[in-house]
Amino acid sequence: MGTNVAFLGLGVMGYPMAGHLANGDHCVTVYNRTAEKAAGWLAEHGEAGEGGHSTGATPREAAAGAEIVFACVGADDDLRQICLGDDGAFGGMEAGAIFVDHTTTSAKVAREMAKATAAKGLHFLDAPVSGGEAGAQKGQLTVMMGGDADQFAKVKPAIRCFAKMVKLIGPVGAGQTTKMVNQICIAGTVQGLAEAIHFAIESGLDTEKVLDVISQGAAGSWQMEHRWPTMVEGEFNFGFAVDWMRKDLGFVLEEAKRLGISVPVTALVDQFYADVQRMGGNRQDTSSLIRRFRG
Repeated sequence: MGTNVAFLGLGVMGYPMAGHLANGDHCVTVYNRTAEKAAGWLAEHGEAGEGGHSTGATPREAAAGAEIVFACVGADDDLRQICLGDDGAFGGMEAGAIFVDHTTTSAKVAREMAKATAAKGLHFLDAPVSGGEAGAQKGQLTVMMGGDADQFAKVKPAIRCFAKMVKLIGPVGAGQTTKMVNQICIAGTVQGLAEAIHFAIESGLDTEKVLDVISQGAAGSWQMEHRWPTMVEGEFNFGFAVDWMRKDLGFVLEEAKRLGISVPVTALVDQFYADVQRMGGNRQDTSSLIRRFRG
């Protein structure tokens, strides 16, 4: 039998992640700002008398009695809202319980939450994920974590319910900065792919043949393998949205400023994503960068 856990935030990522925990024989209490979403999750995964699952009216209520509290919300202020205050999760957690944050946030707020939990005898791990909506649904996410090694060992078995890769990188904040490294790589790769496709089309080449051959060599990447056909067709409904990428790149630029380093390609691609937003592509996936060339 698994452990008693809570999951706060049932968006496109959190909903299936909580489901994998339930399917992994954990007893799950869920909370969502929109209560109807939590009720729908419970209807899908079993009432308390059947699967042992339940909902909480507040983060504090959902976290009460949980050995591990998972969260996946929007950004820094959303995390503060569900953690702090009279109705926050930290107020309902018992001493020794572990809070695992899968939200992509700033490293600053991760360290802030770690201090808040330590003051209450709790533990905090920052654990942003990569793999998008499809990875969450398939239980194939990559999780990069920051925090204490002993606490990491305790939560790793539960996280494996929805992750193919879980790795402790360093102390609190290291998970978020690793996710920033991830987003730097993705931003540059997608921009390069967008330019390459545009160049191939304008050169009169058979794009399918071109991408098929170069994907087998040094130019190959996950983005090329999974996104070039849909980029050519102008289809951009495949998960991680431009709005969220700009949020993440904002964290990168903020952290780079704190470190006193330059990330010029990231800064440029961030502005290219701003162009896509002005074109109305806020909720389109990140491969929509090609719209700057192809409309």
